[in-house]
Amino acid sequence: QVQLVESGGGLVQAGGSLRLSCVASGSIFGINIMGWYRQAPGKQRELVATITSSGSTNYADSVKGRFTIFRAFATNTLFLQMNSLKPEDTGEYYCNFHSIYTAQDYWGQGTQVTVSS
Repeated sequence: QVQLVESGGGLVQAGGSLRLSCVASGSIFGINIMGWYRQAPGKQRELVATITSSGSTNYADSVKGRFTIFRAFATNTLFLQMNSLKPEDTGEYYCNFHSIYTAQDYWGQGTQVTVSS
């Protein structure tokens, strides 16, 4: 089992920045892909960014050039640096760890990001 705890969300004005953190604990051996997803009210959850165990990254077109996903191996922490935030970035942000070997997905509880115009 893997436990994920997100933090770092909050209220920020448009153009501002936030850094989200996701601390993982438990058996993270075999986790291949880590990512951030978000869900706005009334909308489906969508992918924001992913990073593989080899360091390859992938971003949604809407956040390219503004968001950066990275990780700290020493502390088992996944980060999402969000710059130039826009009101449309508002939503609940979730951390996800995925194993391609077991096809298991692990989710955090979410952290709310609200961007005011």
